[in-house]
Amino acid sequence: MFRQLPKALAGEQEAVHQMRIAGRRLRVALALLARKPKGRRVRRALRVLRELTRAAGASRDLDVSVDLFDERLKSPAPPTTPEQAKLRRRLRAAQRRNRARMAEALLDLEIARLRKDLRAILSRRADDPFRILRRVRDARDEEGEALLAGLEGIGDRYDPDGLHRLRGRARRLRYTAEVSDALRGRDSDAPTLFKKVQELVGLVHDNHVLAAWLEAQAAAAARGNGSLATEAEAQAAFFEETSRACHRGFLEQRPIELIRQALEALGQTRLAAVLPHDAKRTAPETPSSDGAMTIPLRSRPEAS
Repeated sequence: MFRQLPKALAGEQEAVHQMRIAGRRLRVALALLARKPKGRRVRRALRVLRELTRAAGASRDLDVSVDLFDERLKSPAPPTTPEQAKLRRRLRAAQRRNRARMAEALLDLEIARLRKDLRAILSRRADDPFRILRRVRDARDEEGEALLAGLEGIGDRYDPDGLHRLRGRARRLRYTAEVSDALRGRDSDAPTLFKKVQELVGLVHDNHVLAAWLEAQAAAAARGNGSLATEAEAQAAFFEETSRACHRGFLEQRPIELIRQALEALGQTRLAAVLPHDAKRTAPETPSSDGAMTIPLRSRPEAS
C-alpha cells in the first residue's frame, strides 16, 4: 500500500486502484489476524485506512468513467462530434479536480502514525490460529447472512445503488476467504466466487455512475446549449441501458447460488489443517495460553 501511495498522490491511475485494494485487504487482515483486534492501535489504524480508501474512491470512479467513455467513442461509429469531444473534456476536467482533492485528503491523513501503529501490531505477530479461524467463521456468518438477505430483498429489481452497497460485503468476504485459505495452506473456490459476484455488480455500478454524470451534464446544458444537452442525454441513455444489460447478465449468473457456494467453501474450516503435522494428534481443544502464532502464512499472488 505504501509503495503505491507516492504514485497515487501524483495521479497515476493504476496506483490509485492498487492502493485502494491493498488498503481494503489490510483492513480485513488486521481485524482477523491481530492479537488485539479491538485494541487502541488496531482501531486507530483501521480508521486511517478507512479514510485512505474513501479518499481515493471518487477519483477511482471518475477514472473508470473516463475509460468507459473513451471506449465508447472508439467503438465503430461516425467520427467524434464536437458535443462528444466537449463532454469528454468536461469528464477529464472532473477527473483532474477529483485527483487534486484526493491528493489533498491523502496528505492530511496521519500516515506517520499509521506506519508506527502497523509496525507495533506486526511486531506482536499474529494471534493464535484457533482464535483467527473463529473470527473467520464469525465474519462469514455475519457478512454472509447480511449479503444473502440483501440480495433476496432486492431480488430481480434493478437497484444499482443497493447492489453496490452489497458489493462491499462480497469484497470483504472475498478477502476473508483469502486469509482463511492462506492460514489453511490451500486454495478454495470461495475467493473466486466472491470475486465473480463483486465484478458483475461492478459493471452495473460503473455504467450507472457514468450515466448519472451525463444526465447531470444534460440538465446543466439544457438552457444554454441544446445540442450538448441532446448529446449528453443520448450518451446517458446508452450507458444506463448498458448498466441494465449488465444487471441482466448478473441475474443470469444466479448470484444467490454463487454466494451460497462461496460461503460453503469458506465454511470448510478444519483446525487441524493449520497445525504442524506432528501436533495434529494432540491438538488442544482451546487456544494456547500465550496465543502465539507458530505457523507461517502462505503468500498469495496479488490480485485486484
